[in-house]
Amino acid sequence: WTCNVKGNNDMLSITQPQIISNIYKEYLEVGGSNLIGTNTFSSTTIAMADYEMEAYAYELNYEGARLAREACDEITARDPTKPRFVVGAIGPTNRTGSISPSVEDPSARNVTFDELVETYFEQIVGLVDGGSDILMVETIFDTLNAKAALYAVGEYLDFSGLDIPVFVSGTLVDQSGRTLSGQTGEAFYASIRHAKPMCVGLNCALGAQHMTPFVERLSKVVECFVHVYSNAGLPNAMGGYDETPENMAENNKVFFENGWLNMVGGCCGSTPPHIKAIREMSEKYSPRKLPDVGRPKMWLSGLEDLVVDDVHNHLGLPFLNVGERCNISGSLKFKKLMMAGDYDAAMDIAKKQVEDGAHVIDINVDDGMLDGLAAMQKFVKIAVTEPEIAKVPFMLDASKFDIVMAGLKWCQGKPIVNSISLKVGEELFKEQANLLRKHGAAVVVMAFDEEGQAATESEKVRICKRSYDILVNEVGFPPEDIVFDPNVLTIGTGMEEHANYGVDFINAVKTIKEECPFVKISGGISNLSFGFRGVMKIRESIHAVFLHHAILESGMDVGIVNAKEMLAIDDLEDDMRVLCENLVFNKTEEATDEMLSRTAYERACIDARKKGLPMPRKPRGTPVNKPRLEFAYDKVPPTPATEPPLPFSDAAKNHVPNPYTNSKLSHEKIAAIRAKATSAKDINLDYAQPSDLYPTSFPHFVRGRDSVREYITSLFTSQIAIYDGAMGTMIQNYSKRNKLEEEEYRGERFKEWTCNVKG
Repeated sequence: WTCNVKGNNDMLSITQPQIISNIYKEYLEVGGSNLIGTNTFSSTTIAMADYEMEAYAYELNYEGARLAREACDEITARDPTKPRFVVGAIGPTNRTGSISPSVEDPSARNVTFDELVETYFEQIVGLVDGGSDILMVETIFDTLNAKAALYAVGEYLDFSGLDIPVFVSGTLVDQSGRTLSGQTGEAFYASIRHAKPMCVGLNCALGAQHMTPFVERLSKVVECFVHVYSNAGLPNAMGGYDETPENMAENNKVFFENGWLNMVGGCCGSTPPHIKAIREMSEKYSPRKLPDVGRPKMWLSGLEDLVVDDVHNHLGLPFLNVGERCNISGSLKFKKLMMAGDYDAAMDIAKKQVEDGAHVIDINVDDGMLDGLAAMQKFVKIAVTEPEIAKVPFMLDASKFDIVMAGLKWCQGKPIVNSISLKVGEELFKEQANLLRKHGAAVVVMAFDEEGQAATESEKVRICKRSYDILVNEVGFPPEDIVFDPNVLTIGTGMEEHANYGVDFINAVKTIKEECPFVKISGGISNLSFGFRGVMKIRESIHAVFLHHAILESGMDVGIVNAKEMLAIDDLEDDMRVLCENLVFNKTEEATDEMLSRTAYERACIDARKKGLPMPRKPRGTPVNKPRLEFAYDKVPPTPATEPPLPFSDAAKNHVPNPYTNSKLSHEKIAAIRAKATSAKDINLDYAQPSDLYPTSFPHFVRGRDSVREYITSLFTSQIAIYDGAMGTMIQNYSKRNKLEEEEYRGERFKEWTCNVKG
């Protein structure tokens, strides 16, 4: 080998398998671990590029999992009443999708989402072929990387038809309680919960003492099981860890006392004696109870999380303000900046919207003179690095689906995609919706179908109900992540057929909410008053009346607005309110003419004010939150959870046991990875236990007969399960007692390697 490999701990599974196997067994025998993680933290083509070993990624994962499988089987055979499980460890790679490697260019990246998916998929094939029972996406410092890993897991499970539980573990880098890419723990969970992980938690970076407030917050919101495997304190000046097994167990005690955990283990600095001490401490306590299953809610995230169903805006209305000013068709200033390529100034517009009360930022770069695909990607990549913008979720808005998908792949949070519709036909509609579901995005669905745009109340309801039934019943799209836009159309045009558009919309909203449980209703509010452009007071007065009734009486939840200019209905002069209500509700034939007269008056006032000093803005004061309109499904009481939320697959929903006959998995992507692997071609891929190993009545877990998901649910609800500790620490400890230099890392197989691999 032509480079040094010392330090490439994962390759020891190939060159020094007895070392890794013994470490596995120590955690099982001394630590008493129920589950052990594989020695595959860096076994991706991306991470192995440092050692020029990309071609060995499959083999590294296969061997790391195979050794763990053999160790677990050996220990389980001694006591079949306590089965041990292999957790395939999927690390974060050494590149990040959300952070620029260049201080000069915030839009620069050294890896793409698709490249991450590809490298993770290969790792997953190797881990499952090696005998993994569970997959763990761990040490997440950038949630975008984790979303790519989870997408790859989802693809593998789709191709294989298997039910393999997935665990997800984030890393909060310091006492700010945020990941390296800036997300809070709650935002991290909101971003990945679409993958239906069985267990979510935290590991690495901090000791248990420093993790306490963040574990408590995560435990309060996570719908599945919760774990922690902390470091043995913080590193000392020499990079080591000083917490003794007794210290570490005592520092984990607070988690057990408060009932926050279902699984516990150790990360950097931990050893089998540490795990043993933690296990003995945990045995005195009950595991965390799964939270009751209540009404589903839309849960978005940027750097911070946002539960849409709980939002009130700055006027006290139960309404999500989507800022409209980063939309080329809605802001001439923004359009000029984008056409000039002035992204810095465009970011200032986004920041100002958040300051003015936008909960979500709409991003639309549709223009025939602009490369929308490139502009969307660049805007999002820069925006996610600006904390004052990225703290809120994004709405990715484009007329072309490939543009919103390009933006989606640079969002580490959970955004809204605007939009899809039945206009493209049922098959493409379902295909687009399924792709967005896999990525975890919420979606705006326009009231369009193959026949055109819905204008009347009945058409709005019909198209939205048809879309809902397809999305929920055929695609499996979460109903709470659907936002219907029944088309806010322009009133006050003088055309009789337009006069009832406001009434049609408001009435349709309530019917759609009743017939399509848990959905949200949105609209582009500026469309309503387009005929009165140029006089903001008139436009916002019309909007105030329209929104007041649509929100409080019909249940509208969301709107694309200019939050800075919004008015409360109580801010309107009495005569203005009457004019607006007449216009919005089509009460009189003269409503449009009377509003046009008032518009002319207000325009004259504007001209007069230009000659004097500007009038001060009336203070808004502290709003009084208005009650949200409730529907029958809002009043259903929560029910006790019997298991974590299930993935979408039939195998998961029906608890189909994994047959552990991987040799029968013939999907072309899985076969292609095996074909190019550096492993021998006759390796074992099947791990089902013989049918006659135990009698049919044997009450404990049998691999191939029983569902891992069912067993882990039973285990995690009956005791605090024990995960293992640090592989790297154990390898370092071994090297202190034995020779483990570059030569040993290489072994016979890689003795001619061209770069160092130690480490």
